[in-house]
Amino acid sequence: MISIGLTGWGDHDSLYESAGSSEKLQTYAGHFPIVELDSSFYAVQPLSNMRKWVRETPASFQFIVKAYQGMTGHQRGEPTFETKEEMFTVFKESLKPLIEAGKLAMVLCQFPPWFDLQKNHVQAVRYVREQLKGFPCALEFRHQSWFSPQFKERTLQYMREDNWIHSVCDEPQAGAGSVPTVLEPTCVEKTLVRFHGRNVHGWSGPRNGENWREVRYLYQYNKLELEEWKEKIAYLNERSKHIYVVFNNNSGGHAAGNARQFIEMLGIEYTDLAPRQLDLF
Repeated sequence: MISIGLTGWGDHDSLYESAGSSEKLQTYAGHFPIVELDSSFYAVQPLSNMRKWVRETPASFQFIVKAYQGMTGHQRGEPTFETKEEMFTVFKESLKPLIEAGKLAMVLCQFPPWFDLQKNHVQAVRYVREQLKGFPCALEFRHQSWFSPQFKERTLQYMREDNWIHSVCDEPQAGAGSVPTVLEPTCVEKTLVRFHGRNVHGWSGPRNGENWREVRYLYQYNKLELEEWKEKIAYLNERSKHIYVVFNNNSGGHAAGNARQFIEMLGIEYTDLAPRQLDLF
């Protein structure tokens, strides 16, 4: 099974010609069966939000919930929670509405580009997995040392042993702060594929610039590039039952178009999407 969607639902203007801001998720769910919930990275979401999003989506709709930034070492400045244990407890509580509705695909634990392969970082990854024991969790590294030739197989073997879902990335190859595409599922049930674009210059630019977010994911995949991924997705799907694909190349608004293009190229027809409003006039 292959499910294709986008990171977030609020910024894809091509989907919302007539939808108001309060209707965006319902409209989005008429196009795609999954979404990556990225607001959870910036703040642990209140239960009221999670319940609302459950109500606004079809029964089969699935959320990939991005782990809160403090859990994966991104957060700087004053901590929001008194202890790590409190942080993880509150985050796990926030997932209950999704779990009860059968709508939690996985928690995505994405570690930062400076999170290289060293002993204390290995221990940090193990700690996160222990705190999220029992939850389906995807692991994404952004420092190439984890997949360097001498450590690649050991990294993958650890992921299998600790039941991590592999987040396979298509991203610019721009030095230490990016990882290669490693086509190896580590969980027989699920594999995540994330398309970040291939904007090398935007990817490696300074993060303290005002517009780095606007250029980092500025990229439109062409047909040939997506054709190459057809074979890769088929390869992964032979080894993992359910492939989740999310397009994150939305700095220029290209993610939705590329995702719909890829769905068409794969010949997929989703039959359980939200009903779309007909534009009669």
